[in-house]
Amino acid sequence: MIGSTSELRSKRRIVQMLMVSVSGLCTLALPQVAHAADPAVATTPDTTNTGGEILVTARKEKESLQEVPVTVSVVDKKTISEYHIEHVADVAERVPTLQVQVGGSGSGGSLTLRGIGSSAISAAFDSAVAFDYDGVQVSTMRMVQVGFFDTQQVEVLKGPQSLYFGKSASGGVLAINSADPTRTWEAEARASYEFAEHGTLFGGHVSGPLTDTLGIRVAAQYNDITHYVELDPTTPAVNKNRGLKDFVGRLTLAWDPSPNFTANFKFQYTGSTNNGAIAQSAIDCGPNGQPDPVWLFSGAVVFPAGYGCNSNNGKYYLPDTTPALAASVPKPSAAVGYNGVPFGYTDLYFARLKMEYKFSDTLKLTSTSGFVDLNAQDVDNYSYGGVGPAYSPVAAALGMTSAAFFAANFPALAATNGVGIPGGVGTSDPVNKLQQYTQELRLTSNFKGPINFMLGAYYENRWIEFRTSQNAVNISLIAPDPVTGYTWDYTKDQITKASADSFFGSLSYKPTDQIELSGGVRYTNEVKRSDIDIPYMHAFLVAAGFAPSGFNSGEIRFQDSNWSPEVTLKYKPAPNFNIFASLKTGFKSGGIDNSALPSNQLLGFGSSDPAVRAATAAGLIFRSEKAKGGEIGFKSELADRTVTLNATAFYYVINGLQVQNFNPQTVQFETLNAGQATTAGLDVETKWRTPVPGLMFSGNLTYLDAKYTADFITPGPDGVLGTADDINLHGRALANAPHWSGNVAFDYVAEVGGGLKLGLGGNVKYSGSYFTNNATFTDYVQNPFATVDARISIGPDNDRWSLAVVGTDINGKIYTINSGGRPFLAPANTLGVPVGDDIILNQNQGRQVFLEAKLRF
Repeated sequence: MIGSTSELRSKRRIVQMLMVSVSGLCTLALPQVAHAADPAVATTPDTTNTGGEILVTARKEKESLQEVPVTVSVVDKKTISEYHIEHVADVAERVPTLQVQVGGSGSGGSLTLRGIGSSAISAAFDSAVAFDYDGVQVSTMRMVQVGFFDTQQVEVLKGPQSLYFGKSASGGVLAINSADPTRTWEAEARASYEFAEHGTLFGGHVSGPLTDTLGIRVAAQYNDITHYVELDPTTPAVNKNRGLKDFVGRLTLAWDPSPNFTANFKFQYTGSTNNGAIAQSAIDCGPNGQPDPVWLFSGAVVFPAGYGCNSNNGKYYLPDTTPALAASVPKPSAAVGYNGVPFGYTDLYFARLKMEYKFSDTLKLTSTSGFVDLNAQDVDNYSYGGVGPAYSPVAAALGMTSAAFFAANFPALAATNGVGIPGGVGTSDPVNKLQQYTQELRLTSNFKGPINFMLGAYYENRWIEFRTSQNAVNISLIAPDPVTGYTWDYTKDQITKASADSFFGSLSYKPTDQIELSGGVRYTNEVKRSDIDIPYMHAFLVAAGFAPSGFNSGEIRFQDSNWSPEVTLKYKPAPNFNIFASLKTGFKSGGIDNSALPSNQLLGFGSSDPAVRAATAAGLIFRSEKAKGGEIGFKSELADRTVTLNATAFYYVINGLQVQNFNPQTVQFETLNAGQATTAGLDVETKWRTPVPGLMFSGNLTYLDAKYTADFITPGPDGVLGTADDINLHGRALANAPHWSGNVAFDYVAEVGGGLKLGLGGNVKYSGSYFTNNATFTDYVQNPFATVDARISIGPDNDRWSLAVVGTDINGKIYTINSGGRPFLAPANTLGVPVGDDIILNQNQGRQVFLEAKLRF
């Protein structure tokens, strides 16, 4: 979406930069255009060759998975298509220790690998597991919410990958590579229906050569899920079933005008709508075993929770906004007129231009330009509970009825309070906007001698807006703002401008066919500038000392630079056996917090003392995250290459691990840097092409020991560091770090006569127990679990059509990915209300069963 004139100018500048990049390299290629075109190279080839060898880009060049000295898990095109792997969360079923959270406020999602990740509740954190989309590193984790499709393969690189993957890859890389144009014309149509969530999907592609030198691929997919989040029938909400609709369309052009020059352009639009940002989020009733009420104004107003204590039945309790708060939203906001009913939308534009020019057979220049434009907004209620009528323990202590007390002190609530009214509070309407331009240049050699090199430069420019109106205090339960009539507490608009300059170089030395020594270093300098505007503040809160309407914080600045070296030794004692050892480092820049609940910030900025305002600004800055360590492993093909067996032992230390927790009593986010975390373990991967024609087995197993290995002080219940209730997590395991995890899969294809073939397949994923939060020693623990996927298909030998039934998590196992305290819990009090301890559990989708048909032309 194009908004202001300044946004239009910004987009025009980015397009001009892309065109300059195109014209520059095309000029180099022009002398070669007259060369006779070869139809065999008119389009970009697949990433897997016809012999079944898997090619990866772990070092930014296509290399055999079995030859590259990097720990990589690959989910191939066949698996992606056959098991409906269309969201990032689905990839976790095939990659042990990969955890994906989708939805909610803040960044909108998170990736965790080997226990290292970045909180989903912070929109300011870059992801420790870098998200690479068709060669472009995308900073926003809103990408994990939208579907992907027509995908060639997914690569998951484990451990720090700073040398080859831009910046912020301290925990690993998840790379999605979409399909390219084919050498001959083909088309495919696909339709499916999912029974559990009532989802209908239509999609397909057309691909082929337009000319001898130009290939095209057009692909699109529409998905409509009506029961994406199924609410408990008693929930006071208009939409008892939260739906999700998304459309993805992509155009790919591959141009190969000469032997020396190729260009590949991708443009994708993703549009998504939903009935609220919160996805599958259940409530655990905690040690006290009862649903805790929604506690407001020190107990002056309390809403009954409304939900029960069954957190694993796949039914969720997400009430609409209570009427007294839903009446009038600060403008401008898409939430105006929504009347308290949650909703959300995302518009995402992505473009990538990759060009390669060969100066000779031994020297190649690669340019990768990337552009991302994101505009997303949602409205939801972060009390996760609440149903009328509200009551008042304070009134009872004073010997008054709740009705009389509310009439005297909370007239807006009194006017709407009633049996069964929605009690959703803590409402927020965050707008997330991102414009990102990246440019990478790489010069790569391919000499016949023992020494080769890669030199490169990377530039990233980001403009990030996080704007939200919010009810954190819920002050309009007393009365709307007397000046504007708005029933929300405040509006906060924070704009961050970030730029990164990075230079890298690697050198490989191969004295014999058996030995390769490679290494390099990346230098990164990153600058972030942020300012906070408060265009609106409820008059009652201004009187209480919060920042006044119209306040601006002034520029808050963060800058850091880093050298990230690595070195790898590879030894090949036999043709199908490789041993490698690596020493690696990683870096993820710090920044400036932009939490959605900045109540303490707004108080500090409201001070008339410049020193207090400066200290408030300084308190928003979090430090950079750095990793160092190494791994040793082997890759082998045995039994006439019918068995693949790979294993890697790893050990990494992460200093300054960026952590954000939520304190439910103070209703505040806590942004912290852990002193030190260590992740160590063993990855094993195997595949077996059995003597039975068409039958293959595969499996992964990971042992992981990830924990805090230095002091990490987190605030206790009072939410303040430096007090007696502080907690030191030294020695505790990291969240999302099971000791044992893995999967076993099989695929079988058999001829059944009449020109037909039958396909069978299955996958069992296992995970040991793990903590789901990084706040205390008593954080919620997910017990060991297993999920089962299965499929059966029928179709002709020529693959012209197929029918399939696919089940994911067919045993219906609901498990928790991460957790946190539910907002608005009662603290210790003298009003007879138990101390609240309910916990939000962010869970997986659960069982899905698809009936699918495909038709190929």
